[in-house]
Amino acid sequence: MVSAENDSHSTSDQATHDHSSVSDKAHRSIGKSMRTVRSKLFRRDHATCVSDSLTDSLMELASRNSKSVKSSVTEEQLLELSQALSDFSACSSDISGELQRLATVSSYEPAVDGDREPEPEPEPCLGFLQRESFSTEIIESISPEDLQPTVKICVDGLHSPSVAVKRSAAAKLRLLAKNRADNRALIGESGAVPALVPLLRCSDPWTQEHAVTALLNLSLLEENKALITNAGAVKSLIYVLKTGTETSKQNAACALMSLALVEENKISIGACGAIPPLVSLLLNGSHRGKKDALTTLYKLCSVRQNKERAVSAGAVKPLVELVAEEGSGMADKAMVVLNSLAGIEEGKEAIVEEGGIAALVEAIEDGSVKGKEFAVLTLVQLCAHSVSNRGLLVREGGIPPLVALSQNGSVRAKHKAETLLGYLRESRHEASCSSP
Repeated sequence: MVSAENDSHSTSDQATHDHSSVSDKAHRSIGKSMRTVRSKLFRRDHATCVSDSLTDSLMELASRNSKSVKSSVTEEQLLELSQALSDFSACSSDISGELQRLATVSSYEPAVDGDREPEPEPEPCLGFLQRESFSTEIIESISPEDLQPTVKICVDGLHSPSVAVKRSAAAKLRLLAKNRADNRALIGESGAVPALVPLLRCSDPWTQEHAVTALLNLSLLEENKALITNAGAVKSLIYVLKTGTETSKQNAACALMSLALVEENKISIGACGAIPPLVSLLLNGSHRGKKDALTTLYKLCSVRQNKERAVSAGAVKPLVELVAEEGSGMADKAMVVLNSLAGIEEGKEAIVEEGGIAALVEAIEDGSVKGKEFAVLTLVQLCAHSVSNRGLLVREGGIPPLVALSQNGSVRAKHKAETLLGYLRESRHEASCSSP
């Protein structure tokens, strides 16, 4: 089998992942320090995480293609915060073999003896697809004149009755689509997409993984997005998200994220059932998987219907826990998604119910500069029209860190902290006026 299985999230330097147990929810008694409580409830020893210095191709595409939303949080701010997408097109395949007649497989015509029946014609891709060691460098050095026949051999291989040949063909298309836009265009035009989509439901996990990653890499080209959705890939990607290997799930999440860069795809992806398995990945996935789930959820939840689906699927609880987690590197990203869900009433209620106000106060005390901004933005949404939430904020010790933020925070954070403090003064004044 082709050793490109370690493509995307499963690169060799990703062996140190999967430290994603869910924290117990913090219930803080009045008067206790958030630092004290969280140090007891959320302390954990974190193994070395996967490096965050991975490419953010999809996020760059999002910044170019997405329209700004009418919200207190802009997509540009998310892009500053989030490096959640993985290097879905990286590959650590074996570097061996040489590029000798790589794409020019001679036609095989067996001699026919008059007394014998002709032997069955071998697979058209025999030779090329049976070679197991192909590095990225070898694949990328295919000459332009050989590229088209190479792609044709691979596409023909996808239709083979042999699972091994299909697996090899999908693996090579995955590599060919890895870095070059012209390759992605040629593969898309060659009819590979409709042949790859059925492999997403293949019982062989490696074939499924090669197919989902090939489609992910192809989806980076804008023109291929429609080919992929029109081929019925969305439901099959969701199937991979539910049943695949850890790497397949991560790449399926990223593929859905890529397709969601087209505005009209967001509702259809949510309607097909993507949100619950994304929440499951957020709960149970590896470190990398959680980041992919966060980024994909954020993109999908710019649509109100998907916000409602995310809240119903139980997304708020793990998001609040990630905000309160130390050392995971995901608190800021979780706050971005939480802020999006706070835009609907069901989201506000769920955030409060899951102890979100306490976690957000702690983020204002100890979070990063951007984390403090998103924490106060979310608290403004929670408290703008709710006197009871303002009372909870005061009881959670929110006034001192808000005062400090209004004096020492970024320009945006100062403004929002002053707004929130104004709400609290307003509630105090109303309470004093109503007293006998």
